[in-house]
Amino acid sequence: MHNHFALINSDFHLPYNPALIERAKVLRKSMTKAEQKLWYEYLRGFKYRVLRQRPIAHFIVDFYCSALKLVIEIDGESHFTETGIIYDEARTKVLERYGLRVIRFTNEEVLQEFESVCTQIEATLPFE
Repeated sequence: MHNHFALINSDFHLPYNPALIERAKVLRKSMTKAEQKLWYEYLRGFKYRVLRQRPIAHFIVDFYCSALKLVIEIDGESHFTETGIIYDEARTKVLERYGLRVIRFTNEEVLQEFESVCTQIEATLPFE
């Protein structure tokens, strides 16, 4: 079910598929428990601005921090199937070609090892 819309490019933003804008809005309203926890307990007040459910290229990433060129993905069970693993690897390669760093956590890591997840995100911050 791929949309064959052209990507929109500008000098200020990464390219995105405009057909994903409505889907991203829906996803923002229906975040998983792990996404909610990471957003409300950490990323919403993060040192740099973080966007939720951000369209980049033909994907919607869970969290995106443009200042750090960082994508944070929270993976549920569908990501651990053979197809899911292959898709995520391909998706990561595309995002990395745009100069982005992608870090991934499982739902369980966010819900049960929250401090560790936050520490790993903090490790992406530049030294000042």
